[in-house]
Amino acid sequence: MATYEQLRIATRTTPDRVVLELDGELDMVNSPLLRDACAGSDVAGSATLVLDLRRLSFIDSTGLKAIFSARNESRRRGQQFAVTPGSQQVERLLSVTRLGEHLRTIATPDELLV
Repeated sequence: MATYEQLRIATRTTPDRVVLELDGELDMVNSPLLRDACAGSDVAGSATLVLDLRRLSFIDSTGLKAIFSARNESRRRGQQFAVTPGSQQVERLLSVTRLGEHLRTIATPDELLV
């Protein structure tokens, strides 16, 4: 598990996906940690990347950019990409900015992607 300031990222690998479990705050200070985690060889070699936002308590515009960078990199690699719902603050920011409309959201990190 990687940690920086107020963010912890745990990586869980299954046969069909890599799940990055984000816990804490994703902001300008620690968004590089997410970029680094997404660049790992275990993530790059998987068919699917899921960002588990359920324990993400805060996000700012830089954090949003890091999530969309992860999505774009996944697309470039031919991977499926999804996120789980986050805290009320996270969901509110995704809703207000309408960026949530551009993310595939699944209820749990292990939900089947169709």
